[in-house]
Amino acid sequence: MLNSSEGNVRRSQKVMNGNAAMTTQWRTLSSLGFPVLIILLFALFLLDLSLGSVRIPAKSIIGMLFGREPAQDTWLKILHLFRLPKAITAILAGAALAVSGLQMQTLFRNPLAGPFVLGINSGASLGVALVILWSGTVSQTTLFAGLGFLGDLGLIIAAGLGASMVLLFVLMVSRRVQNVMTLLILGLLFGYATSAVVSILLHFSIAERIHLFISWTFGSFGGVTWKQLKVLVPILLLGMVMAFISVKSLNALLLGEDYSRSMGLHVKRARLWIICTTALLAGSVTAFCGPIAFIGVAIPHLGRSLFNTSDHRTLIPAVVLLGGIIAVVADIVSGLPGTQVVLPLNAVTSLIGAPVIAWIILSRRNLRKTFAS
Repeated sequence: MLNSSEGNVRRSQKVMNGNAAMTTQWRTLSSLGFPVLIILLFALFLLDLSLGSVRIPAKSIIGMLFGREPAQDTWLKILHLFRLPKAITAILAGAALAVSGLQMQTLFRNPLAGPFVLGINSGASLGVALVILWSGTVSQTTLFAGLGFLGDLGLIIAAGLGASMVLLFVLMVSRRVQNVMTLLILGLLFGYATSAVVSILLHFSIAERIHLFISWTFGSFGGVTWKQLKVLVPILLLGMVMAFISVKSLNALLLGEDYSRSMGLHVKRARLWIICTTALLAGSVTAFCGPIAFIGVAIPHLGRSLFNTSDHRTLIPAVVLLGGIIAVVADIVSGLPGTQVVLPLNAVTSLIGAPVIAWIILSRRNLRKTFAS
């Protein structure tokens, strides 16, 4: 009996030592993960600047970024007027959509929640449609140059209000519906309803505005100018700061609303804060880049898988980097380097995101532990 007890103690000690070793090893890998992602993001950023219908060597790209004269004058124009704002927009948009998707999945405690799936993008699209289809004359130079007094800020406000309306609707329904799949179906139905309203607006609009709106729905990072970035960047940075401030609330909500209240969290206030943050991030990106699909749903799961954690102190910076990386990859692929053809961005993000969503559904048993009450 003593030998048996001693054997059990030894086996328990071995298991504990093994778990401790695995924890230490994972912490090491986690500490290395962020530098690797930063380096990968910077490398893809340079690759996005280099590739296109005209290939520019990476050395020339770095030289031009530091103020050196390029071998060809046209390279500087291509870089400054087109590729640099497009690449910056891709990083910011991917990060913003990833953070908004992470917040939605935590708020609804649903692995399939996201701006696109829950109809938030549809609400933002309705706001943008009201601005584009009812605004002034069409400009052929920039996408939204003919918006008159509304301007870029008005476009973001319209998209944010549309996204907020959908979020508030879904949030109200979530209190009465216990089944999360039912909630997702209702979100999709509301998305179809807003799409129907947009179709009615298109029917009574002029041909130029219809073409402009349809082109916008394909999604693109290339339609954002430096002038528009001056509006977009501060708003997205504000949304990111708001997301980082809500880290403790997001971690508490993972444990359930009752437990969160016992910890002293004001659940209604936290919900409203998260809704405003998500509407600001998703609405702003949708306003300037179009309704980008799947990034908000897929990236948070990649972050959880790579870092093996549900702690938002780690997940938020992780999805910021991963969202930027995937968005830049999608931008590179959609540009079809070496050709004059540009694919719709939504088609590329769907091809990247659909397999991830399929993996989420197939491994749903494991994901329930993350969102379990």
